[in-house]
Amino acid sequence: MALKNFAFKVFKKDKFARSGVIETHHGNINTPAFMPVGTQATVKACTIDDIKKTGSQIILSNTYHLMIRPGVDRIQSAGGLHEFMNCDIPILTDSGGFQVMSLSKLNKIDREKGAIFNSHVDGKKFYLSPEESIRVQLGLNSDIVMIMDECPKKTNDYDLIKKSMDLSLYWADRSKKAFGKNPHKALFGIVQGGLFKDLRIKSLKELMKIGFDGYALGGLAVGETQREMFSVLDDVKEYLPDDKPHYLMGVGTPPDILGAVKRGIDMFDCVLPTRSGRTGLAFTWEGRINIKNNKYQKDNTPLDSNCDNLSLNKYSKNYLNHLFNTNEILASMLLTLHNINFYQELMSSIRDNIEAGTFNKFHDKYVDKL
Repeated sequence: MALKNFAFKVFKKDKFARSGVIETHHGNINTPAFMPVGTQATVKACTIDDIKKTGSQIILSNTYHLMIRPGVDRIQSAGGLHEFMNCDIPILTDSGGFQVMSLSKLNKIDREKGAIFNSHVDGKKFYLSPEESIRVQLGLNSDIVMIMDECPKKTNDYDLIKKSMDLSLYWADRSKKAFGKNPHKALFGIVQGGLFKDLRIKSLKELMKIGFDGYALGGLAVGETQREMFSVLDDVKEYLPDDKPHYLMGVGTPPDILGAVKRGIDMFDCVLPTRSGRTGLAFTWEGRINIKNNKYQKDNTPLDSNCDNLSLNKYSKNYLNHLFNTNEILASMLLTLHNINFYQELMSSIRDNIEAGTFNKFHDKYVDKL
């Protein structure tokens, strides 16, 4: 069977908010889309079949962690990441650039060699250059590949952010050359520049000269306020190309997503729904619930009466409270699945309201509630 080429189409716009579809060989992704995070070739506490039942159409996996364990050769021997983890929906892999920042105590940056890591597992040294990052991601056979970039920590040091942005642009060009011609896959550029409007716009324009299949906003969700993040999106929203997907990396809360969609973002990923699910925090249409709170010990109502998927409503708050307070594994499984399902219900409602031309009303109704 011939491989399907990567493509993106916009169906409807409601000011900057837009609905569309990303077409990949492993299936279509309706946008705006949320990607559950499967860092180590698994979405924690969930099977792929359950993930699909929530309406999830794409997941994200982590290049750095898979490079260390189990290694790209082992995954290639299984036929690629889809076969290795029994996943038949699209997969996006990040480049490892975020770990350059988050694991900075274990690495150093070299303009030519890339990031030089000491593994957080056993101390073994790794070299993650732009070329190596692309090689690993192509070896994983992911559908959407991210360029290697440097994701700086939040700072008001203009010169430091500019230096980092210039390095990311140099690595972007090298990433594009290493990627070559792969029409069945996509390569996304990553816009850097911190909180500085001129640097963000310059980064985007230079990336567009190189030419990518999609454009991500990186270097956010690193400690800035929501207001600062939205300010960056406002700075670049008129410059983002209409015919390419716009991806906000590592974001976020439901209000973050609503505000970012309003500013033209099509794709999101975040560990929040899964991590929160493992710690007892539930997202519902009535707001957030800490199910470990004692007040739920006699509450036999469902977690979210508006949820009608996966029979999740047959478990009461009382029962879930009991599971968490006795450290039962089922607690994490049920609440993680609930949260992912809620996020996908949110994305579906966002798409429906964009199509109906009512997104702004929907945004205003829920942005302070969720």
